[in-house]
Amino acid sequence: MNKKAAEKALKKTSEKTLERKIVVEVKRLGGKALKFYCLSFTGMPDRIILLPDARVFFAEIKTTGKKPSPRQRFVHNWLRGLGFVVVVIDSAKALDDFLNEIKN
Repeated sequence: MNKKAAEKALKKTSEKTLERKIVVEVKRLGGKALKFYCLSFTGMPDRIILLPDARVFFAEIKTTGKKPSPRQRFVHNWLRGLGFVVVVIDSAKALDDFLNEIKN
């Protein structure tokens, strides 16, 4: 990896930018990336992703370098225990990797 590529890989990506991109890209796949609010249960992921063929994913979106809170990690593990896929997306690369995975 050359110096410019390395710098770009380390560049911070804001949560807002990642949220916009996931909405657009999931729509291209025929689905929806809905903002997920749960007032009575804290720690739920930011987005619920609904794709054709009843595929459901949860995505926690973070600014590059930020990590989920202990409560969020607890809820993510609880959802995983129920059989759901939960991803934490904190960079453009992580988002691209997730999108490539769900395309297949």
